Amino acid sequence: MTDHLGGAPARTHKHVAVLMGGLSAEREVSLRSGAAVVEALRGEGYLVTGIDVGRDLAQQLTNVNPDVCFNALHGQFGEDGCVQGLLELLAIPYTHSGVLASALAMHKERAKDVMQLAGVAVAQAKLVTREQALAEHVMPPPYVVKPVAEGSSVGVVIVAPDAERPPNSIAAGGPLDQIVMVERFIAGRELTCAVIGDFVTDVIEIVPLKGLTFYDYEAKYAPGGSKHEMPAQLLPDVYQSVRFLTLRAHQALDCRGVSRADFRFDDTPGGTGELICLEVNTQPGMTGTSLVPELAGHAGWSFGELVRWMVEDASCNR
Repeated sequence: MTDHLGGAPARTHKHVAVLMGGLSAEREVSLRSGAAVVEALRGEGYLVTGIDVGRDLAQQLTNVNPDVCFNALHGQFGEDGCVQGLLELLAIPYTHSGVLASALAMHKERAKDVMQLAGVAVAQAKLVTREQALAEHVMPPPYVVKPVAEGSSVGVVIVAPDAERPPNSIAAGGPLDQIVMVERFIAGRELTCAVIGDFVTDVIEIVPLKGLTFYDYEAKYAPGGSKHEMPAQLLPDVYQSVRFLTLRAHQALDCRGVSRADFRFDDTPGGTGELICLEVNTQPGMTGTSLVPELAGHAGWSFGELVRWMVEDASCNR
């Protein structure tokens, strides 16, 4: 993998369409990711067209006629196998994971089943309707309520240990978002690690700032929303376990290109000591505060080198 990175800009005539925006709750983050990728790829010598994705994407792509699609979409329709299937049909090579891996990783319950079979520990969880989650505790608090198929911590609610009843904030959600996952809350430290090709990065610990209790949407995308400790200050065996399990989860879900795995490590006083994988993100953010570019940078690769590698890695049948 390292042979593909570094060196001078490509100075290529390859035409790259960067897919961004889209129709999900993560539209604004995707627009920021896409804008950063467009700028970096142009710096690497590519001909680049940014596409704000709508339901007429097939026609948009026919008009643009790119050689490659860089998928900078997040959330529904961009990260769940839908766009990947369209690109397969149009025979346009694309970045990141293919149809099955994208759909599997995006559905938190199905992804848990696969990862657990591969020996990656996951948090106990159940799927219920939003109405059920709002009516009564469906598991003893503390627990987390989250959409079953969204990312960027969109719609995540943490229910406190002393909560007498579920908070009203659980009621928020669109008409297509009425099934939620209720997941056991894992105390401790927030860790993340990525796979780039066949390379496993170092590990970051994410410390939310500004009084935030977890790595929520604001902590992820607001400047100064979180502090990143890299490399994470962990015992060597824990550190290597995070890296090993990141690769194991990537392979179990059959991911391609770049993915990022998020973990909780409970080293609190009297805690369980468990290392739990929360999810695998097959379309990690590419904004100025995003984790994968930071992890790649720690390994010595510029943002331009990273996105160039991703374009050259693109293919169909992923």
